[in-house]
Amino acid sequence: MTVPESGKAAGISRRHVLAGGAAAAGAITHPLCNALAASPALAPAAALLQQTRAFLAMLEPEKRQAASFPWAGKQWRDWNYYGVTGFIKPGLRLEQMTPPQKAAAWAVIGTLLSPAGLEKARNVMTLQDVLAERGDGRGQRSSERFSLSVFGQPAETGHWGFRLEGHHLTFSVAVASNQIVSVTPSSFSVNPNRVTSGRHAGLVTLKAEETIARRLFADLPPKLAERARLSPRALDNILSDAGSERANRKKAGLPVADLVAGQRDLAWELIETFAVEHLVSSLAAAQKKRVRAGDPAAVHFAWYGPNTPETALGYRLIGDSFVIEFASVDPAAQHLHTIYNDLDNVLGRRG
Repeated sequence: MTVPESGKAAGISRRHVLAGGAAAAGAITHPLCNALAASPALAPAAALLQQTRAFLAMLEPEKRQAASFPWAGKQWRDWNYYGVTGFIKPGLRLEQMTPPQKAAAWAVIGTLLSPAGLEKARNVMTLQDVLAERGDGRGQRSSERFSLSVFGQPAETGHWGFRLEGHHLTFSVAVASNQIVSVTPSSFSVNPNRVTSGRHAGLVTLKAEETIARRLFADLPPKLAERARLSPRALDNILSDAGSERANRKKAGLPVADLVAGQRDLAWELIETFAVEHLVSSLAAAQKKRVRAGDPAAVHFAWYGPNTPETALGYRLIGDSFVIEFASVDPAAQHLHTIYNDLDNVLGRRG
């Protein structure tokens, strides 16, 4: 049985509040461009630029048009990780590409994702085949029903963006003056997290995201666990959404400052699982500095639900500059939604 995904956060409706309309590709008149100009650089974008140009150059005109959108327009702001009709997202899908074009597409992705990140992205994609083989969405789901989109004109100057997106996966990168300035929102979500039968039996996609969190909560003494647990019921969806990326930045739960050293280490290992490990080394180093740039002791850990293996759980990690969310859509902790948002740099937009 398919769990319906309205995409609505639990108790919070979708809001699309970022101002401004679509600008011409590469234009600098949109307010987002001024915000981007002040965004701190994470890493040079030269490799991403080279591979993106090579990818676009391989496409027939109609495919290039399908993959191309205005910079800072509605499509850029309307990212999402959840299902839509036919599970088709804006952009050019892998299933529409020739083998050489697919290779070029993965070369673009490979300038951003580490081997671990590439494996996680491919696993998320593979789970669409797992569901289809079970009869859930057969004819609609596919490991190649994932889209690449380019926003604006890739160039050494100006602003542009790149996105990889499909059901349960979204990863956006913003570029300004040939520097990568933002790598969020990012979501690697799954269904099922643990594949128990079929040709992919044994695959577990979000193992660290679940096991580290359970270990951290289990290690808390009762009084601290009581402070961390905000509800006896697990979250049934994450709260962050397009247009409301900063709406959930209020800190809640247990401050990391109140943990002992080993527990703090687990909290930061969990944070870096979402914010760092999926990125190539140059981006990962910058991201590690970025998530630790605020007050490390002020990070809060909030837990929702029980802590029983293969039972629904939920948690949030909220820092000065980021929010991480993890929620179970189903009671067995098989259908999991996640998000990592850079609160100070949403889609490259500060403030």
